[in-house]
Amino acid sequence: MSPAAASARRSRGLLNGYFLGMGVVMAIWGARMPAVQQAAHLTTAQLSLVLLAAALGMVAGLKAGGRLACPERLATLLTLGAGGLTGCLVLLGQCHTLAQLFAAALAFGIAHGVSDVAANSAAVRCQNVYGRSIMSGFHAAYSLGALGGAALAASTAHTTHTSLFLTTGLILFVVVLAAAPTTQTLSGADQPTTFTRRGTDERQPPLAPAKLWLLGALAAGSLLGEGAAADWAAVHLNSLHATTAISATAFALYSAAMALGRLVGDRLHNTVGAPAVVRAGAALAATGLATGVLAESVPWALAGWTVFGLGLSTTVPALITAAGAGGPSAVATVAVIGYMGLLAGPALIGALATVTALAVALLLPALLAAAVATLSLRALENTAPCPSPPRTPAPMP
Repeated sequence: MSPAAASARRSRGLLNGYFLGMGVVMAIWGARMPAVQQAAHLTTAQLSLVLLAAALGMVAGLKAGGRLACPERLATLLTLGAGGLTGCLVLLGQCHTLAQLFAAALAFGIAHGVSDVAANSAAVRCQNVYGRSIMSGFHAAYSLGALGGAALAASTAHTTHTSLFLTTGLILFVVVLAAAPTTQTLSGADQPTTFTRRGTDERQPPLAPAKLWLLGALAAGSLLGEGAAADWAAVHLNSLHATTAISATAFALYSAAMALGRLVGDRLHNTVGAPAVVRAGAALAATGLATGVLAESVPWALAGWTVFGLGLSTTVPALITAAGAGGPSAVATVAVIGYMGLLAGPALIGALATVTALAVALLLPALLAAAVATLSLRALENTAPCPSPPRTPAPMP
């Protein structure tokens, strides 16, 4: 194996680790949300304020990360963002009032935004070195991390969330520091955002503004569903009088199904085509969640969140890949619009639950998944399957 190929493989493995770690942190935060709410004696409306603080922080982090994410700073941003995210998890576990949680959640969101921009930017550049789509694999690593985090939260339900946040945060913080020197050697920093498919010298034409905004809107609808699962799946099961362990299992099942779908996502997109895969998956997600919510029983709710995760698994990677044809600005636009759904979704569901009921509010992500199924063919109509690449990455120029 050439040094360039070895460097690319090392970078891919390292980035998978960062995505996995982010999934662990976000899953633990979401799965133990009922414990955070009870410890601070928060109402549903007050919990929504905490989630709103995290959303506002992430908007700020995304903007800052987007401005600073040049190749020379990418590795440093990745280390700082991931380190800040794990440190803020520890801080969140020490908060017991609304004011404390609001401030800590704001910092948590900023760190999340910076680390997310850095990780995805580095992933796109690593993908360019390979010359084929590997984005779904990175998102699969995030989902596997979320699965592990949710399983950890469920298995430690007898312990306080303070202890769990402290232990997990400190361990991951040490891992980030240990990986910092290797992070500085990430390959692909000199690569363009878009890439040429193997077997052709032609690049795809720039995206039309209408298609760009459509991709962003579909990403927002999909990521609102992911945010709903992360922040409200456990609360939903808790409202059905499920135990703490079973409530945490809801997000674990969602994450497992999403990880499974993303592990085969690149292969499905390259053989069947992204439009067909995304349309079928989004329709499945809408049907599954709506059924699980309307049935108002713990087994059906668990099944509904599981099917929802499987159906949405390949949507966002496909949308990001399609946006890549328009260059860095197109990817950034779709990402920002999409994350608005992730950020605003949980707070919006909380607001709807306050004036109606949580079960009614949770029909919103199901309806948006149905919209994704309807509009995805138009958004992804020119996304053709990639030819099968060799097993080793292309050498860097």
